[in-house]
Amino acid sequence: MEATGSYWLSLATALATAGFAVSVINATQAHHFAKALLKRAKTDAIDAQTLAQLAALLQPAPWSPPPAIHEELRQRLAQRDALIAVRQQVRNQRHALIQGPHVVGSVRERMEALLGMLDTQIAAVEAELAAVADQETAWTDAIKRLQSIPGVGLLTAAWIVVGTLNFTLCATAEQATAYAGLAPMPRESGSSLHGRATIGRGGNGRLRTALYMATLSAAQHNPVIKPFYQRLRAAGKPPKVARCAAARKLLHLVWAIGTKDKPFDPRYQQQQYATSPQLAA
Repeated sequence: MEATGSYWLSLATALATAGFAVSVINATQAHHFAKALLKRAKTDAIDAQTLAQLAALLQPAPWSPPPAIHEELRQRLAQRDALIAVRQQVRNQRHALIQGPHVVGSVRERMEALLGMLDTQIAAVEAELAAVADQETAWTDAIKRLQSIPGVGLLTAAWIVVGTLNFTLCATAEQATAYAGLAPMPRESGSSLHGRATIGRGGNGRLRTALYMATLSAAQHNPVIKPFYQRLRAAGKPPKVARCAAARKLLHLVWAIGTKDKPFDPRYQQQQYATSPQLAA
């Protein structure tokens, strides 16, 4: 089946629980597979036949429902994002309101009350997230290890663990980089033979945002990311390009910490160079 919106999840979970083998396909993959078969018409029957052909040809891996803690974290993280978006919208409305020559007091009071309520709800969600992260599970252990990395806080660590299904969604850090949409996509074909590679707009946008925002702090305080970022800026790279490259490096660092039962060690690279003659050379 396709992963379309949120409607697929209940069906896939029910089928998997009943013992059926279920594979969940990215809707973009199914769309381009149908285009490759030159199918222009689109009906439920045609879509079902196309998915059956895709499954027979590509044999995608079986899907299994994530553990309950995935939803415990994901729903709260998503709600916090929504509350922050609404709060910013109300703040913008309040700013526009007070620019006028006359401000109705009751209107402004309701805006202030709404902002206070939103602040309270955001704080409550963040407290619940902290409580969930204090539980003793493999997912929360990974969140705690990630927070040992300078620049990675609780929210970033939680988004990374949720977005990668606790580092099980991809086999390698390189695959995770592509999944997050941080891998440069080459454009070297036809008239774009010498085109510049860009990161594009695909991948998990929320995971990419979490890593990019964490890089803003890591570029100032992380002993691995900071010199890397400064070296790119000294070489003339624009700030955004340097930050995207630093976000890729941060993801590789996060992947190493998340897949190994060890916290961040700022001296690790120095120890590697000291014990390896080839690296030291």
